Amino acid sequence: MNEQVEAVLLAPAEIAESEEKNPLLVALGDRVRNLRAQRGLTRKAVAKTAGVSERHLANLEYGTGNASILVLQQVATALHCPLAELVGDFTTSSPEWLLIRELLEHRDEADLRRVRVAIGELLGTAGVDAARHRRIALVGLRGAGKSTLGQMLADELELPFVELSREVEKLAGCSVREIHDLYGTNAYRRYERRALEEAIQIYGEVVIATPGGIVSDPATFNELLAHCTTVWLQAAPEEHMGRVVAQGDTRPMAASKEAMQDLKRILDGRAAFYSKADLTIDTHGQTLQQSFDALRSAVLPVVGAQNGT
Repeated sequence: MNEQVEAVLLAPAEIAESEEKNPLLVALGDRVRNLRAQRGLTRKAVAKTAGVSERHLANLEYGTGNASILVLQQVATALHCPLAELVGDFTTSSPEWLLIRELLEHRDEADLRRVRVAIGELLGTAGVDAARHRRIALVGLRGAGKSTLGQMLADELELPFVELSREVEKLAGCSVREIHDLYGTNAYRRYERRALEEAIQIYGEVVIATPGGIVSDPATFNELLAHCTTVWLQAAPEEHMGRVVAQGDTRPMAASKEAMQDLKRILDGRAAFYSKADLTIDTHGQTLQQSFDALRSAVLPVVGAQNGT
C-alpha cells in the first residue's frame, strides 16, 4: 500500500504508534487536548469553531499534525486562549516575565498557591474582600449536586441562593444551550463573567452554584476565588453521568458515542483547577443527606469564624 494512502487510513492513535513523533508537536498536542478538556469542549465543537476538520485537529492533538501558524491561531481562538498560551511561550514576552518565571520555575503547587495569593493581595485583586467568608460558591462538574446542595445550604444559613447559569440566561435573554449554539462558547464565558461580577456586587452574603466550566476562564475563576469561599463538590465520573442523564441533559456529550470517556477527560482537565477551592467535599457513594451534612460541617466553621462565633 502507498505510504501516503496508508497514513490517511490510519487512525490518529495508530499513526502515533507507527512513527516517531517530534517532541515539540507532542507537547503542542498535549496543550491543545488539555485546554479543550478544561473548557469541556468536544473535538467536533472545536474543529467546527476553528474551521478545520476533526481529523486535522485529532492529528494535532496526537502530535502528528504539523499545523500552520494560521491554523494554530484559529484553534487558539476556538479554545478562547492567546496563541502564546497554546504554543507555551507566553512567559518570554518581557524581561520581567523572564525574571518572574525564573523565580517560580520548579516550585511545587503549595509554593505557587502562596505566590498567587500574595500577588492578588499586592495588586488588590484577592484576599481583601471582608465578605468573602459569607459568600459560599460551590464548584465542580455538572451532576455534583451544586444546585440541590446549594439551595439546602442557603436555607440552612438563611442566605439568598443564586444559580449562576440562570443569571447568565437572564443577561443573555436566552437559554445556555442557545447562547452556545447562536453565539459560541467565548460569548457564553463573557456572560458568565458578567453574571459573577453582578452577583458579587449585589450580595454580601449568598450561596452560589457555579457552572461546571467556570474554571475554564482564569480571570473569572480568579474573581471567584478572591470574593467567595469556594467548595469543590467531588463525585465519581459515573455518578456525574448518572445524575446528568437523570436530569435529561448530557451537554456537552449529547452527540458523542463516547460520552463517559469525554466526561472523564473533562474532569481530568479541570480537577487541578477545582482543587484550588478552599474546601473539598467528596460525595462519592454518599446519600443526599450525608453529602449535605458534610458540606454544612465544613462551611459552618468558616462562616462562624468570620462572625466571631
